[in-house]
Order: sequence, then structure tokens, then C-alpha cells
Amino acid sequence: MRLSDHANTVDLRPLRYQFPTVGGDPYDDNWLIIGGSATTPDGSWSFSDPCLLTHEARAVAAWLRSVAAGAVAVSGPDDDGELSPDTWFVEPVLAFSLAARDDAGAVLRVHLSLEAAPPWQQGDDGADIYQFFVEVRLDKAALLHAADEWEVALASFPTR
Repeated sequence: MRLSDHANTVDLRPLRYQFPTVGGDPYDDNWLIIGGSATTPDGSWSFSDPCLLTHEARAVAAWLRSVAAGAVAVSGPDDDGELSPDTWFVEPVLAFSLAARDDAGAVLRVHLSLEAAPPWQQGDDGADIYQFFVEVRLDKAALLHAADEWEVALASFPTR
């Protein structure tokens, strides 16, 4: 799926299961390697990481649809200035939050941590989990299109 506006772009796609053969473990059997790339005024980078379980990946489309429907609240930093995503997953590599909403659409934050962070943000400690993000402004049609794109891409990756 492509999340893009005049300044920023984030592309995400499921590439494959982390483990090609089913071994009977509900976690190991369902880890998806997600490929991503981002372009911002600060630079471009890409990543590939087993960071979503199949059911977590499906939750992304549901969250996008909820944003389009106006059912997700805007979130800001806490009292310490830290951001917490609206939707996050077992692996803290990728997450999403809603930065703003108006009649024209919404501004999403795509949080990219650890392996998904740009090279200039990567470090040895996890202190900055979820604090680096790319903001993308999308109208309702673009949100729904992104959800549709994501669901089509996930069709090849059922829960095993």
C-alpha cells in the first residue's frame, strides 16, 4: 500500500512468511516479512523485517477504515512529550497513529522504529521506540484505497 502526499511517501507490502514451512507454532507460522520504503524531505530508505503477524497485518486495514470513518481519535504527546501509537504490534518496528483530522481528511503518523527507522535514526538502544514517524495527509478516498490495497496484498498470506 502506498501512503503519499506532496511531501512524504511510505510504501508497505507483505513480502513472504518468515518461515516458508508450517511448523505448528501459531506465532512462527504467521510472521510476515514486511518490505517498506519511505521518502521524506530528509531522505529515502527501505527496510525488510518480520514485523507483523498475519492477524496484526489485517488490523492495519481495519484501522485505516476506522480513520476514514472518523472513529479514531487524534493523539498527541503525553506529559513527557512521548508519542504512543494508536495501533501497535508485538514487534515495535511499525505502528500507526492519527496526528490530525479535518473535513479534508486526516494526517497519519507512520511510526518506524528499529529496523524500519531511517539510517540516521538507528541506534543501539530502544529508548526512541515510536518517536520517529513520517506524517502523511490523506483524504477519505485515499485512506480507503490504501486499506483496499493492503487487503489485496494480504490475500496471499492467510493465517496458517
